[in-house]
Amino acid sequence: MTKELEHSFVTQLEENQNIVHKICRLYTNDSDSHNDLFQEITIQLWRAFPKFRGDSKFSTWMYRVALNTAITLYRKSKRSIKTQDFEGVSFKITAETYDDTVEEQLKLMYNAVKNLNDIDKALVFLYLEDKNYKEISQTLGITEVNARVKMNRIKEKLRTILNP
Repeated sequence: MTKELEHSFVTQLEENQNIVHKICRLYTNDSDSHNDLFQEITIQLWRAFPKFRGDSKFSTWMYRVALNTAITLYRKSKRSIKTQDFEGVSFKITAETYDDTVEEQLKLMYNAVKNLNDIDKALVFLYLEDKNYKEISQTLGITEVNARVKMNRIKEKLRTILNP
C-alpha cells in the first residue's frame, strides 16, 4: 500500500473514529472489551481499505465494516472478544479519549438497546446517527420498507423497556 493510501486511511479513520467508538459501546460492556473491539474494527477497516471504491461516503462504508465486524465477533464470543496482532501495521493512529461518563438517560437508553438483537441494535444505531432509511437499508442489506417497519417495532420495544 502506498504512503498516500496509508495517509488517506489514517486521516479518514481519525476524522470518523467516533463512529467506531459508538459501535464499540453498543457491543461491549467494559473498557478493555471496548478497546479490543476498536482495535479489531481498525484492523478490518485497514484490510478492507484497498477495496474501498468510493461508491459511497467513507463513513457509510466504515459503518458497514465496523457493524459487520462487531456483530461477527459478538456472535462468536458472546462477551469475550479476541483480537489479532497489531504489530505488523507501520503507522500509529491517535485515539481520542472517549468520555464514558454520560447522562443517566443516555445510559438507560444504551442499556435498553443492549436488550435488542444484533440487527435491531445496528438499525437503532444508524437511526440515531440520523441516517435516512435508504442509507440504513443499504448498510444493513435490507429493503427500505423493511427498515421502516423494523424501526417502528423497535421503538415500541424500547418504549416498553424504558417505561414498564
